[in-house]
Amino acid sequence: MPSALPFDDIRALLATMPEADSEAVAKVRARDKELTKPPGSLGRLEEIVEWLAAWQQRTPPRIDRPVVAVFAGNHGVVAQGVAAYPQSVTAQMVANFRHDGAAVNQICKTHDLGLKVFELALEIPTRDITQDAALDEADCAATMAYGMEAIADGCDLLCIGEMGIGNTTIAAALAHGLFGGKAEDWVGPGTGVDAEGLKRKADAVRRAVILHQAYLNDPLEVLRRLGGRELAAMAGAILGARMQRVPVLIDGYVATAAAAVLHKANPAALSHCMAGHVSAEPAHRALLQKLGLKPLLDLGMRLGEGSGAALAAGICRAAVNTHAGMATFSSAGVDNKE
Repeated sequence: MPSALPFDDIRALLATMPEADSEAVAKVRARDKELTKPPGSLGRLEEIVEWLAAWQQRTPPRIDRPVVAVFAGNHGVVAQGVAAYPQSVTAQMVANFRHDGAAVNQICKTHDLGLKVFELALEIPTRDITQDAALDEADCAATMAYGMEAIADGCDLLCIGEMGIGNTTIAAALAHGLFGGKAEDWVGPGTGVDAEGLKRKADAVRRAVILHQAYLNDPLEVLRRLGGRELAAMAGAILGARMQRVPVLIDGYVATAAAAVLHKANPAALSHCMAGHVSAEPAHRALLQKLGLKPLLDLGMRLGEGSGAALAAGICRAAVNTHAGMATFSSAGVDNKE
């Protein structure tokens, strides 16, 4: 039977998420003790292997079908002068992705990653969050459901990224609405706004959160009122991956803001996720700390489009191959410690 309200199905999923497989982790740890290296000497690579095994439910874990999913959307708040580039750039960059011309295309080719691009009604920007809710509940829920299509063809590692002129303002509004503080705490230069543009961003975020403050106790309402289509789709993709036990690498500030909605709704909702990197957008590090996520990479990047998560996928693939391919002390004839 259909639910009474569009968000009811999302809330039901958030309440029934599968858990990590502790037996798979135990098997990884047992093998790790036998590998020809000192215990713990591979640092976070060992943690990555345990994480992948826990969610893939297989030992050793594998990365055979990794996918980078890039979601693109446009935003009415651009009318407030918050972006350095015109909104037409969103569609132009989607075309660039499809013609293999963007940075993420090159990173995907380097690490043998699949790339999917999801274009979300670019000709119909969301409503200006300083004046109205960005989306209706039905539209937001449907977009989250659409985001779940990122894993429809099967994958064993999902990297989440985005493209959308103005969406760092949206990310800042979500972070401010979910975690409080001041608007200035959450805004940054994005694609390169100047000092006056930064002031306009903070003002827009402040006014938007004040306008919707009566609904800030409900994370899904925060998403539909202060978010955007690509953020709703990313949240849906992360949730859908959890239900299918697919581990997720989260990209930059905007993708992390989408993930934050799920975390606020259920603090365990991101257990299957790692942060691919921390971006140069100033508030990204603070938001990761709120979510308890430690980034794999810190390269000063601020591009978006899944680029940091895609780079981190290469690290994950190296971790998996190292764990599976290394000799054991007995097979190599190497003496273990007493």
